[in-house]
Amino acid sequence: MSGDNAIVEGSRVTLHFSVSLTTGDIVDSNFAGKPATFHVGDGSLLPGFEEPLLGLTVGSELDVTLPPELAFGESNPRNVHNFPVSKFKSLIEDPLNPAEVGTIVSFKDPGGGDLPGVVTKLNKATIEIDFNHPLAGKPIVFRAKVLSVIPPGTTAVSLS
Repeated sequence: MSGDNAIVEGSRVTLHFSVSLTTGDIVDSNFAGKPATFHVGDGSLLPGFEEPLLGLTVGSELDVTLPPELAFGESNPRNVHNFPVSKFKSLIEDPLNPAEVGTIVSFKDPGGGDLPGVVTKLNKATIEIDFNHPLAGKPIVFRAKVLSVIPPGTTAVSLS
């Protein structure tokens, strides 16, 4: 099998990657561990992360800064809500882990799933909670090293 296969829609790709902020703070990385394998277009990666991989081949390295709209989206002011502190008294007065600015709180959405939010402001009367993705509105540095590319429609065959 040729190692010159370029990544296209449907390719099975194995790679090491890291996602970090422009400050250098690493959000996620598998460079020190097991590589990730996915099919381009299967939804494993956001489209903004897949697009720069297209055309790369085995051994290629990528280092790209994605603007917020291609990474985790822009921060939406409609996802920031103020609530009366009285509704959160047990959280704020928790003796072991009192809620403060930066605390992640979780609610149940109408479907029963978890809806996390971050406390962004807290005063005597109100608490402000931001339900945007924590990386929304931030440019993201995406690095990758392509280890394997299997063309779409290729079936893996065991050689043993």
